[in-house]
Amino acid sequence: MAAENKEGNSAHWEEINPNDRLAHLVRYVARSLVRGLQMRLAEHNVLFGHWAFLRILWEEDGLTQHELNKRAGLMEPTTYSALRAMESLGYIERRHLPGNRKNLYVFLTTTGRGLRGKLVPLAQEVNAVSTRGLSEDDVDTCRKVLLAIAANMVHDEAQSEDVGRRLPSTRELSSWIRQAELLRADDA
Repeated sequence: MAAENKEGNSAHWEEINPNDRLAHLVRYVARSLVRGLQMRLAEHNVLFGHWAFLRILWEEDGLTQHELNKRAGLMEPTTYSALRAMESLGYIERRHLPGNRKNLYVFLTTTGRGLRGKLVPLAQEVNAVSTRGLSEDDVDTCRKVLLAIAANMVHDEAQSEDVGRRLPSTRELSSWIRQAELLRADDA
């Protein structure tokens, strides 16, 4: 992989091995796209972590925290922290609807709605920068390939469940770490 400068971005992208594993290339490109958007969002005091929630709420305001969490594909604690921060920044408000004290619903404020006109063009700019010099056919092919890869991986995950392969929970991972720490302490 390419060397990175002190800010973490690639200093020598030309050194990327074009024959590297596809997962590495996709990760590198995804990271570059995220960084490009992060820099632009920061100009408007918006964190990248809030971007997904804003995009979802611009399409459908008034979702529950749980619905937002599922749509964003994040863990509950991450969603909770992000929404608290967004509320502090004045982008959203969380409230119960009459007759429903169980669920908290998330609504954009006037400020949050107003960000759409400022931020969406920034994301479009990142997309334009990333596809500079590519033909429409190349971009269409790239989309088709990425969607096919995503579909293949979804299928693989479903098959993995059939053979007992699964993602460990955060609790399980913490347990593994504690066990490893205990073994290291015993060896010392």
